[in-house]
Amino acid sequence: MIANNIVVFDGVCSLCVRSVRFILAHERDATLRFAPLQSAAGARLMRQFGFEPDNAKTFVLIADNKAYVKSDAAIRIARYFRGAWRLLAVVRLVPRPLRDWVYDSVARNRYHWFGRLDACVVPSPELKARFIED
Repeated sequence: MIANNIVVFDGVCSLCVRSVRFILAHERDATLRFAPLQSAAGARLMRQFGFEPDNAKTFVLIADNKAYVKSDAAIRIARYFRGAWRLLAVVRLVPRPLRDWVYDSVARNRYHWFGRLDACVVPSPELKARFIED
């Protein structure tokens, strides 16, 4: 299975869900699709790219059949934005060890700082086609 333009995210993490909403609101074209890692499709994609879904500590962007994680994923996602939001990609000028340290710190504390949902978010009917669940 060739995977392209898919964001795998923690569907019970409030920060992650807000990030998906941000992406949807600022995306240039409707090219990205989304898979909660708690879904069958999300878990399958995580395993396909060498990650353990039950121990995920990052969201994953799958583009060109390659997985991008942590700050590299965030920087690549900025390429999909419209207007000035694309400038978020300048974060790539920060050395990867530093930006991944910041990413890891936020990821480690995401439930404590931003909250945890009781269940995966359900997309609206208009967005349902953009989410892969099975």
